[in-house]
Amino acid sequence: MKWRGRRKSRNVIDRRRSGATSVGGMGGLGIVAVVIIGYFLGVDVTPLLERSLQAPKTQGELSAADQERADFVTVALADTELVWARIFEQQVDGAYDPPRLVLFSGATGSACGAANAATGPFYCPADKMIYLDTDFFVTLAGRLGAKGDFAAAYVVAHEVAHSVQDQLGILGDANRIRAQVDQTQSNEISVRIELQADCFSGIWARAAQDDLGTLERGDIAEAMNAAAQIGDDALQRGAGQVVRPDSFTHGTSDQRQRWFQTGFNSGELASCDTFSVNRL
Repeated sequence: MKWRGRRKSRNVIDRRRSGATSVGGMGGLGIVAVVIIGYFLGVDVTPLLERSLQAPKTQGELSAADQERADFVTVALADTELVWARIFEQQVDGAYDPPRLVLFSGATGSACGAANAATGPFYCPADKMIYLDTDFFVTLAGRLGAKGDFAAAYVVAHEVAHSVQDQLGILGDANRIRAQVDQTQSNEISVRIELQADCFSGIWARAAQDDLGTLERGDIAEAMNAAAQIGDDALQRGAGQVVRPDSFTHGTSDQRQRWFQTGFNSGELASCDTFSVNRL
């Protein structure tokens, strides 16, 4: 992805402290790796996190790698702003309102509750902001095997896609239904939400290629690999667990790849209606 020296978004709020965070003897990266698996397997890691987050933090300077990851995020976010403004102009009867993105290290607060390693990157509809600890990218590349800058861009684009769903009224409607059904049905709706976000991410990637000219050889393969590595089934197998489809909240590796590819191939919002199809 061609990102160096390019326009940065002004919608980034940097809450990172001046230093790396050591939490309860485990670095932020270590906690992220643990709780990603816990989240997808439905394991309650709250007691571990509460003990860890109460531990003293050691201060130090942000590394050059830390700053480079933050710079990358600001460029990737700026690209989403350009792309979605055009898509809303062409396909939606309304203007696009870009979300703000909060960079943090270790933990911070949000209108949706605490943002920390347990949450991973997420979009909060209550305050219309995305929360991201850039250490997640290290975990993504190292422990989860999704390497490359476009794999990281896919993560940013996926969270922005949730903001798009929110603005279109899709996210609110889906979450209202989720609150009224049992856990299994709620998980099924969650999968459809997440797969649509993957499809919207594919639309963004197509526009980044055609309109911005920022994609390089191998970028789409990086995004597809990231989608495969963070499928619910892949994460469960990687943790040595039995694959349990009823516990899925984001979709299988195949589903995530397929819906990203659908958005990339079509470039149309209408092609991403995961809620009306029988086969995901």
